[in-house]
Amino acid sequence: MGSAELLQYVVAGFKSGAIYALVALGFTLVYGSTGIINFAQGEFFMLGGVLSVFYYRLGLPLLLAALAGVVTTAGVGLAFERLALRPRRDAGALVLIIITIGGSMVMKSLTRHIFGPDEATLPEFTPGPSIAFGGVAIERQALWLWGLTIVAVLALTWLYRKTRFGRAMRACSLSHDAARLMGIDTARVVMVSFGLAAALGALAGLAVTPLTQTAWDVGATAGMKGFAAAILGGLGNPVASVIGGLVLGLLESLSVAFLSSTYKDAIALIVLLIVLFLRPQGLIGRARREKV
Repeated sequence: MGSAELLQYVVAGFKSGAIYALVALGFTLVYGSTGIINFAQGEFFMLGGVLSVFYYRLGLPLLLAALAGVVTTAGVGLAFERLALRPRRDAGALVLIIITIGGSMVMKSLTRHIFGPDEATLPEFTPGPSIAFGGVAIERQALWLWGLTIVAVLALTWLYRKTRFGRAMRACSLSHDAARLMGIDTARVVMVSFGLAAALGALAGLAVTPLTQTAWDVGATAGMKGFAAAILGGLGNPVASVIGGLVLGLLESLSVAFLSSTYKDAIALIVLLIVLFLRPQGLIGRARREKV
């Protein structure tokens, strides 16, 4: 294998990794404010692509259709938290996680019945031939994907560190009771976190649709790999989630180069198991100690 071919696999890995990173950021947002894993995150990814295609077919310009897809998916995330999770907010974490799994199944089924089972796609945001660089071909849509990932992680880092809402999210992740005693509207923090997580998933879904197409059933795989990326980097840390996504994408691509494409989808599960056994806090996260 030549260096140019190997570099092409690396570029493909970073392209997949950016998708996983955006989905992982959604997991991180919800975990950071609630302490639970939202297994409906993959369906927000699916809805971003499907709804953007729907609006585009209605006649909206491409970028406006993409924006409408993100906003609508964020609204679905807000409604999901308000109608499905908030009534059981005093239940244990396991109950809430099961609710997110049920919500995922409902979203998938409704999408199939409303929009149909067929695959769909969008035009590239900036049409044109791939960009040749150092013997490697890079799709213009991949540049959009990387750019959106960078903007998302910078925005979330600023949100966490520089805003009152970010401090409220961190407080909620430590203790909802203590946060309420300090005057924080924890219900509002959780609801907005779900809306932002849904928007991030939708952003990933619509950005990759011109490259891979979308359909009602693409959310499960994206959710599983995004979760693996979040665990790999360190759940709860936006920068760590992005690093985890890029590393996972690179491992998948190199497994295709040196092993076989047969094992590509198994890499995320293998990485997830290894990390959970050997370093549960992730590559960057710090181990937590609890006093009893």
